Amino acid sequence: MDKIKHYPKEDINVIWNSNKCQHCALCVAGLPAVFKPKEKPWIQLENATKEEVIAQVEKCPSGALSWE
Repeated sequence: MDKIKHYPKEDINVIWNSNKCQHCALCVAGLPAVFKPKEKPWIQLENATKEEVIAQVEKCPSGALSWE
């Protein structure tokens, strides 16, 4: 069973599927103000623009991160 979490902000919803995550940390390296694995919630969309978040999410190699 997939473990899926939603992180909404304004007109964007970031979706994280923990079962797909390979923990390569590209998201953390690329946008550390948003992706903070040691904090809860670990995705803090208020720390970047919608465009920055989308650009970083689309770099996720496993597809664990997506947006709508």
